[in-house]
Amino acid sequence: MSICGKGIALFERNLNAFHRWTEELSPKNLQNRPETFNFVEVGRVAMIAYGKDKGKLCVIMDIIDQNRALVDGPATGVKRQAVNFKTMHLTGLKMDIPRAIRTATLLKAWQKENMSEQWEKTSWAKKIANREKRANLSDFDRFKLMKAKQARNRLIDVEFGKLRKQWKKVPVKPKKSKKRKTAKK
Repeated sequence: MSICGKGIALFERNLNAFHRWTEELSPKNLQNRPETFNFVEVGRVAMIAYGKDKGKLCVIMDIIDQNRALVDGPATGVKRQAVNFKTMHLTGLKMDIPRAIRTATLLKAWQKENMSEQWEKTSWAKKIANREKRANLSDFDRFKLMKAKQARNRLIDVEFGKLRKQWKKVPVKPKKSKKRKTAKK
């Protein structure tokens, strides 16, 4: 293949990749894609990941620039402040509020929409609660947990052994032997 032929083949390959990429981004395909994105928007509930308010929920009140947002969390103890997007995790919860409302109005909206209860129902909040509960176990509680796990695993092993015994009793079909072809000389 000549240099020109290689260049044409490379161009065609890149063109095909471009067409596949644009097809994935077509409105028809984007419409069928499940919407799992949590956008930075006014009213989005977020959890602060670092700093003195770590682990507390807040609501995005206004977007300052591409790096920071004005947040407030009167129900969770977060004062109104500018927070970098890198220091917060967006949740799937969103409140229907206007931009930059007063703290008292936000508190009423938070209570009206039962945001604390909605948060506690999420798997994320349950995982955090379980992690805290496990971290607060005493030595004796950890010992009891270990013994309970051992008992559970013993029951599972006994049942699995019974099933394995039943399976071994089932007759196995004999394998069909294949005739080997001998090489011709």
